[in-house]
Amino acid sequence: MLPRNDELREALKRAASALKANGPEFALAGSYALWVHGGPEPVHDVDFVVAEPDADAAAATLQQAGFTIERTPEDWLFKARTGDVVVDVLYRLNGVPVDASTIRTAEELDVLAIRMLVLPPTQVVTEKLCSLNEHHCDFAALLPAVRAVREQVDWDQVRADTADNDFAAAFLVLTERLGIT
Repeated sequence: MLPRNDELREALKRAASALKANGPEFALAGSYALWVHGGPEPVHDVDFVVAEPDADAAAATLQQAGFTIERTPEDWLFKARTGDVVVDVLYRLNGVPVDASTIRTAEELDVLAIRMLVLPPTQVVTEKLCSLNEHHCDFAALLPAVRAVREQVDWDQVRADTADNDFAAAFLVLTERLGIT
């Protein structure tokens, strides 16, 4: 069963408040970052990024805030759970360690009445396209979000940054043919 949007929003606010109060530095990422910029609201989870050296500190902060921390076999994130809601805290994006410079690309915005850093649409779209592969290639899930934020995305930058991913290239051809980009 998928969590409801109000449960996701509450988890987002709780996690962001805890991280703001106790560190480490973080940024809202993924589909909720696109939502802040006008994309459709996610129904699956909340994503934050922290610098790789700060992952343990972020887990400790969220555990103190009442989240259950789950270390996954993947070496690029941990999950913070509250009820049926999952907050993914990523410290690697498509194999590249998150560092302070990644977080500095974020813009400080009001999200659900909390001021926080939010990754820009160009970066989020790039990360989503770079994650496409033969096991995960759901263009239908990406199209509404990309359509909603299309005017805020530097498409030349996205093309350059995703050039080695054939699935991303195919998605970009589709968006061009549909008149999105």
